[in-house]
Amino acid sequence: MAGDWPACDEAGAAAAPDRKVWQVSELARRIKAALEGDIGTVWVEGEISNCRRPASGHAYFTLKDATGQLRAVMFRSAVAGVSVPLQDGQLVRGWGQVTMYERGGDVQIVLRRLELAGEGELMRRLELLKKRLAAEGLFAEERKRTLPLLPQHVGVVTSPTGAAIRDILQVLNRRFANLHVVLAPARVQGQGAAEDIAAAITLLNQRGGLDVLIIGRGGGSLEDLWCFNEEVVVRAIVRSAIPVISAVGHEIDWTLSDFAADARAPTPSAAAEQVVKGKDELERRIADARRRLIHGARGTMLDWQRRLELAARTPGLADPLQVVARYQQQVDYLAVRLQSALAGRPQLIRQRTDAAARRMILAMRRRLDGHRQTLRHVGAQRMALAVHQRLDGHRQAVRHMEVQLRVLNPRAVLARGYSLTRLADGRLLRSAAAVAPGSHLETELADGIVASTVDPAKGQDDGNGKERQAPELREGSETARGDSGGDGKRRPRTGKDGGGVRGGPETGQALLF
Repeated sequence: MAGDWPACDEAGAAAAPDRKVWQVSELARRIKAALEGDIGTVWVEGEISNCRRPASGHAYFTLKDATGQLRAVMFRSAVAGVSVPLQDGQLVRGWGQVTMYERGGDVQIVLRRLELAGEGELMRRLELLKKRLAAEGLFAEERKRTLPLLPQHVGVVTSPTGAAIRDILQVLNRRFANLHVVLAPARVQGQGAAEDIAAAITLLNQRGGLDVLIIGRGGGSLEDLWCFNEEVVVRAIVRSAIPVISAVGHEIDWTLSDFAADARAPTPSAAAEQVVKGKDELERRIADARRRLIHGARGTMLDWQRRLELAARTPGLADPLQVVARYQQQVDYLAVRLQSALAGRPQLIRQRTDAAARRMILAMRRRLDGHRQTLRHVGAQRMALAVHQRLDGHRQAVRHMEVQLRVLNPRAVLARGYSLTRLADGRLLRSAAAVAPGSHLETELADGIVASTVDPAKGQDDGNGKERQAPELREGSETARGDSGGDGKRRPRTGKDGGGVRGGPETGQALLF
């Protein structure tokens, strides 16, 4: 080991062999060049944490997974190409140059492209818990209470060594120095912090005597503030009988305790400002109200004094009997005028009444005459209309009856090709077996009557042992019932229905039974 170190003389000066001594900036540049040369541009996937967007438009955040993290930066031109706003908890996939920030000595990746790779685990858990607690009504506006106007006792749940308690005390002392503050110390970051915060809230409620509670801490990453997202803290805030103000992180940070609390403040200092108004401001407002009250009372008193002086100078109030006497004199004067006016009034009223009655009778007669003429004219029109309507009704009834008669007329069936055959005694022939050879028949058609005689059918025995023909129809040999004239020509015969009757072979009809 001794050979590894240079030898020193008595003065402590070491012998300086030849060696390379790097400057910090030079070494940083060498490391940067090695990173950019050996690794270059790569794709990387991780969850965004501690995202910041300053006024320059650039984006600074940390990409992390379960076991490691890497600083990342996106310049404004690259941020403009990202389709969704960047926020903590997003799982992203980015492409960029691995490099080193020389001034800070930090290894980082300058991203040129960025796209969503899915939902980050922390944000997924946070959203699920938020939805479940909201469904239970823990974030409902109806259950939140208003803060007291002038609280005298304030409880604070935060770290006793953090900047939040110093900011809160500074603001309270500046605004209201004699305010009573009770601190319940609790861890506000790391494992077990959520249980400490919930226990501190419960302890202050059990102690009692407090008007309002402030819970919070300074800013930090999503992981730093995670204890204020725990369910145990949210339920402790909801159970609190004392109104609670949540003051966690900075203005851009939000936690579930903000939704459950009765009021939210962007910073711990702002929470202290919400708790109490400035003492000087309150004193000024009280003095201003006192001045306005005195001024208003003095003005009201002067106004009533002026009214009393004016009433004292009024003659009627100075001598009330004089006013009564003047009104009595006016009454006497009006009584005399009334008597004079009523002296000739009855006769005048009677004349006006008679004239009005005559005018009324004349007007009534004229009106009655006009009504009579109107009634005559209207009556004649209505009567003519009624007659026309009745005639139209009769016409429709006649048309309906005619249609019914045509439908029910038995001869309408004959017009469709049917016929009626009667025996000599007028009975209808319903079967061929009901006639014997030599029988006389009459067949009624749609346009006339045909007379016929039944002959024996061929091959049929006539009773004398001779073969005879089967019955058949033929025209009668004699002229029956005036069917022909003296010249031997057939003439139409008037049937029962008054129509012409035609019969014989010239009709072109062949009837077989």
